[in-house]
Amino acid sequence: MTLTRRSLALTAALLAGGLGLPAVSAVAQELKIGLSSEPSSADPHFHNLTPNNAVARHVFEPLIFMDEFQRLGFGLAQSWKVLDDLTWEFKLKANVKFHDGSPFTADDVIFTMNRVPNVPQSPAPKTSYVRGKTFEKVDDLTIRVKTAKPEPLMLNHLAQIEIMSAKAAANVTTQDLNAGKGTVGTGPYQFVEFVPGDRYVVKANAEHWGGKPRWERVTFRFLKSDPTRVAALLSGDVDIIENVPTADAARLSKDARVTVSSALSNRIIYLHMDRHREDSPFIKAKDGSAIKNPLNDLRVRKALSMALNRQAIVERIMENEAVSTGQLLPDTYAGTSKKIKIPAYDVDGARKLLTEAGLLPAGFKLTIHGPNGRYTNDTKIIEAVAQMFTRIGIETTVETLPPAVFFTRASTGGPNRTPEFSMILAGWSAGTGEPSDTLKALLGTFNPQAGTGAANRGRFSNAKMDELLAKALATVNDQQRNALLAEATEVAMEDVGIIPIFFPKNTWAAKKGLKVTARTDEYTLAMSVAR
Repeated sequence: MTLTRRSLALTAALLAGGLGLPAVSAVAQELKIGLSSEPSSADPHFHNLTPNNAVARHVFEPLIFMDEFQRLGFGLAQSWKVLDDLTWEFKLKANVKFHDGSPFTADDVIFTMNRVPNVPQSPAPKTSYVRGKTFEKVDDLTIRVKTAKPEPLMLNHLAQIEIMSAKAAANVTTQDLNAGKGTVGTGPYQFVEFVPGDRYVVKANAEHWGGKPRWERVTFRFLKSDPTRVAALLSGDVDIIENVPTADAARLSKDARVTVSSALSNRIIYLHMDRHREDSPFIKAKDGSAIKNPLNDLRVRKALSMALNRQAIVERIMENEAVSTGQLLPDTYAGTSKKIKIPAYDVDGARKLLTEAGLLPAGFKLTIHGPNGRYTNDTKIIEAVAQMFTRIGIETTVETLPPAVFFTRASTGGPNRTPEFSMILAGWSAGTGEPSDTLKALLGTFNPQAGTGAANRGRFSNAKMDELLAKALATVNDQQRNALLAEATEVAMEDVGIIPIFFPKNTWAAKKGLKVTARTDEYTLAMSVAR
């Protein structure tokens, strides 16, 4: 327990330095923000997706806040302590009110935590953050969380869950929340409307416990086209844009009308491969006949990774607005491995492995699926990957889909609500700011009851990695836990559970006179915008 308490003391010291809500300046009028991807829902628990989480944080708040570097701070919880190895106690902020005027209490926390694992048809639930935790009310402003084993990442996990009103949200559906029924939080802004394909609008909560926010009204416009988004900024139609196109980043940084902010993202852009079927639907022999799924062969997975010229993708497609990788998080993060190297680009070596696997000279046909407009240059990246795979003898085609359609089909679109595709390009941002979140969601054995593999769309499974991860998640000592997480990552990468490609840079551009605080988690927040 010593290191856990030391970590908590460090958190308190950091908080004393000013983490939490930014200082409030004079209230301005409307702020218009151009988003590159739109949220799939106004329900904060429906889809663990960055666009959803970012807009939700204006209306709803978690018990624990994270700053732009994902350092932990006080949110709706004003303090906490570890009572024993299996029990945490949280004191809630007093005099906090929901937008409908009702008081925030322990009942709302318990309602929320019970709701999270029970949201119907969630394509990527937040269940893993509450799994194994029992929430008990001590009094109106105190809760205790009991766990079956030590939970050293309790604060990181609770930082991912937006608190809803038990009174307003009881018996409402995701569709109700999209329409504004029960969309009631404690946040600095109140929900106004969500119009899919067009906008998400909030207004200032004058009674917010942290003080009235800077902006009277915030309109998030969904501008998926890169040229359209840049043109909207330069014409004054919006005040800020996220995901500045790589082709425009250097030019805009020199434009006197614009200020640019950037930070290296914790988001990994990667390939997931079908590992749960012998007959994979989008893999065929060159003549179109059925073949045994070659992705179940480690030699093939290693060959595909070797076929990727990551640096060329970073330089030519991302225009150096990214950093290539061979693991799940930049190695500056605790719990990452210093042993993992970026796989070398080696066409001849890849062909040799495919030959050893009995797949050359015949080769096979593969279709890669992905979203169009969810990630910066996503279609171009998939097309480049397809060319690189074709170069080693795998005839590869590309099909991209609108993000909402893609994620549904990639998660539950196949028979028996299984992933539909053979290979996908996707991205994952480590919301907890350390590797266990990514390991558990992307590479943990798919088990809804255990809360693992929530975004494991390839159904990869490695018993040794699962064992190391479970041990890490029950290890209180920070140094020992980080060593276990690094080892679990090494096992998963050696087994090529996914194929990592790069980490993008998060870049925002704002009209002159506005400043955006760049965030590692990619969240575009009105609270991060100052004059």
